[in-house]
Amino acid sequence: MTLVKTFNGRRSFLKATALAGGGMMIGFSWLPSCQSDSNADLTLPKEWFDLNGFLKIGDNGLITIMSPNPEGGQNVKTSMPMIVAEELDVDWEKVVVEQAPLDTKLYTRQFIGGSQAIRQGWHGLRMAGATARHMLKQAAAQAWQVPETEITTAEGVLLHEKSGRSAGYGEMAAAAARIPVPKEVPLKDTKEFKLVGTSRKNVDGKKIVTGQALFGMDYHRPGMLIAMIVHPPAFGMKLKSFDDQSARKMPGIRDIFTIKALQDEYERQYFDTCTFTDLVAVVGETTWEVLNAKKALVVEWELFTAYTESKLTPGGKQTVRFPAGLENSSEHILQMEKEAAKPGKVRRKDGEPEAVFKLPARVIERTYTAPFLAHNCMEPMNFFAHVTADKAELAGPLQKPEYTEKTLSARLGLPLEKIDIQMTRLGGGYGRRSYAHWLVEAALISQKMNAPVKLIYTREDDMTSGIYRPAYHAHYRAALDAENNLIAFQVKAGGIPESPLYADRFPAGAVDHYLAEDWAIESNITVGSFRAPRSNFMAVAEQSFLDEVAEAAGKDPIEFRLELLKKAKNHPVGKNNDYDPDRYAGVLELLKEKSNWEEEIPGIYRGVSAYFCHNSYVAQVLDLVMEQGKPKVAKVTCVVDCGIVVNPDAARNLTEGAIVDGIGNAMYGSMTFRQGEPEMNNFDKYRLIRMEEAPGAIDVHFVKSDIDPTGLGEPAFPPVFGALANALYKATGKRHYHQPFIGNGLAG
Repeated sequence: MTLVKTFNGRRSFLKATALAGGGMMIGFSWLPSCQSDSNADLTLPKEWFDLNGFLKIGDNGLITIMSPNPEGGQNVKTSMPMIVAEELDVDWEKVVVEQAPLDTKLYTRQFIGGSQAIRQGWHGLRMAGATARHMLKQAAAQAWQVPETEITTAEGVLLHEKSGRSAGYGEMAAAAARIPVPKEVPLKDTKEFKLVGTSRKNVDGKKIVTGQALFGMDYHRPGMLIAMIVHPPAFGMKLKSFDDQSARKMPGIRDIFTIKALQDEYERQYFDTCTFTDLVAVVGETTWEVLNAKKALVVEWELFTAYTESKLTPGGKQTVRFPAGLENSSEHILQMEKEAAKPGKVRRKDGEPEAVFKLPARVIERTYTAPFLAHNCMEPMNFFAHVTADKAELAGPLQKPEYTEKTLSARLGLPLEKIDIQMTRLGGGYGRRSYAHWLVEAALISQKMNAPVKLIYTREDDMTSGIYRPAYHAHYRAALDAENNLIAFQVKAGGIPESPLYADRFPAGAVDHYLAEDWAIESNITVGSFRAPRSNFMAVAEQSFLDEVAEAAGKDPIEFRLELLKKAKNHPVGKNNDYDPDRYAGVLELLKEKSNWEEEIPGIYRGVSAYFCHNSYVAQVLDLVMEQGKPKVAKVTCVVDCGIVVNPDAARNLTEGAIVDGIGNAMYGSMTFRQGEPEMNNFDKYRLIRMEEAPGAIDVHFVKSDIDPTGLGEPAFPPVFGALANALYKATGKRHYHQPFIGNGLAG
């Protein structure tokens, strides 16, 4: 039995008496992410309490959990309530969860990102359920005049076996609400779990497939106007002037004007990433009318001069410089090659790698590159806003509302308590909706119009205004001795405008002589988080290179990795290795078994990859076949160690989605620029994976574990790039050093 304290830092575990309806409300202000809106089939109590950050039990035993964080497709709206319900020991069919509005007084970390929702919420959610259960047991013990230790629970029912008494949670809720919150409560042993570890369907599934309003694009308010924006066609340009004479005369158009999303002197929040701040707004009655008027505008642009921005980051203030000029992808490649030839900033050094590389050892040396990538969320950026003189109401999809609210407050001149942000389900995200300048734009347009407005980005607006995955470059060297042992390893990684290097990741700690360096090139192209930031490139570079080194050493690629991990475990080099060699080796060992790695199948070309990121370990074998000279992924076998798996079906779905997404980006993903202008502005030019190109089968296995849950939304994404590259080599005899793979030597 584990005892946990019922408080977390300065934010105490709150209890409020809720007599209206005879219910019990327990707030937990650090609940990082759980959601599940009401089930209409359940009978609701006569009255519910004000919706804030709390767990509440109605007089009929119905439990509602408010979710502070947005739902972005990770299925936290189902999985996180399961954690509360597990410790509460309640019937899952009597649990409903509702989306909370942004409220930083009640919640902390009210955002999604970094695959941290379950990991960060695990203890708080368990403690919330356990505390409520403990207080209900105390209430029953007092009512029945028996020792609390004799009270047991089962599916929302309190039981006293000796006397034969029983009561539903709802019957004791009002009494429990008057009991002081205990200083600590016992948690279940993980072996006692009944709900966690079982598969439960997505609670929003029916609403999604039947088209019920869930997403920002569905949001509607009577009298709402539609707005669109016009931004510069190229990075390096800004607005000079515009002629709207023809557009203003078009049907349904209410107004056309300029807005400035972020003031030049404003010290930006961490996610205030936005190059195009001076925009033309077109406002009208319908989407079609506004779209046509937007096309009729005549806009003149001019080059901007270099500038700097001050930004508040988790590590403190940061000054970022944005150079002038119109950039080209062809020049980017040359710039990166030139920068990579210079000495980089040393981020880690073990032993004497420079000296070892000068010895008469066998040296393998390779370079890997990847282009900018666009997110291309299925739901384009959008947000509803209704701003008046004394308040601002907003609703829509975003990932980091806490940060955006501060920016909105500064820009509108309204205090935080006058701003109400309602969060809708995200129609895609993985970083793109972290940078919610379009929320600010919607608010400014509403303020100007003095009317409710929904701002909608077209697909072209979304794809050409950022946010992109940076372009990357990595150079690797490895030295083998006469016995084919890896004795030295060097990685120098950089990019535009940031480096992807993780200096302390594998094979750091497994090689006596190790050197990690990085560099970066300034750019005015807007970049930001992209699913598994930096790892999405480093995994393919690292895992492709390790395969080539294993081949040079005459070793099986899985055995070669296991050999290095054994060294990292028994004789680790350095002190900052950020991975657990046992867990890393564990996914590879299980993968060997589940994929039948040692079995050779005619016509099947196999590639392996394993990577650690977001606190989790993933290993994959990709089976490739060649059909009419083109590669086809027949199967992917995947092993994941993410600690305790809360909802296996949801976890499997998330993993499968990451694999398909990774294959598509590796094969086809590329955003290029000519004179600062994105060359792809819609799906006719930006190639995505098609249904027929998805793997024929995906076989997912989770390592059985009692370790607290770790990340899952992102970890399965990076390694499939490397597994695909290694399988392509087996199929074609050609190594792939540059992404995307299609268009770099393969038919297609």
